[in-house]
Amino acid sequence: MICPFCGNGDTKVVDSRDTNDSKAIRRRRECEKCQARFSTYEEMEIMRLTVTKRDGSKQEYDRRKIEIGLHKALEKRPVSEEKIGKAIGDIEYEIQARESNEISSKEIGRMILEKLKELDDVAYLRFASVYKGFKNADSFRKEMEKMETS
Repeated sequence: MICPFCGNGDTKVVDSRDTNDSKAIRRRRECEKCQARFSTYEEMEIMRLTVTKRDGSKQEYDRRKIEIGLHKALEKRPVSEEKIGKAIGDIEYEIQARESNEISSKEIGRMILEKLKELDDVAYLRFASVYKGFKNADSFRKEMEKMETS
């Protein structure tokens, strides 16, 4: 690992800890040259996953799309970055645990909805309005009634 402060390639691991429910490892490192300390994170990488869109087209999986969707839904909501990061990690873990290297965007959207339901009702409704294609206020009302009964 290259030191971000001096560019030296010799660093040593001082401490390692599991984070994000053991789905990532935080390593505390020290530069052999300048003695600066910094942290690195190792997370599972999803390899060669194809996402099938609603129109039938296919594209390579992109974690940033999940991040963008969650951040838009949670904009100005009282949810910490730590909880958002954990939700993203949980979604990626669930995707990786599947046996197939292909997943539909609809399935990813369902996973995001489940996490948002746990995090924040307003964010859930924001995301659901796009994901489920709400046409009017009645659609919001029906979804809110479903939330109240579950």
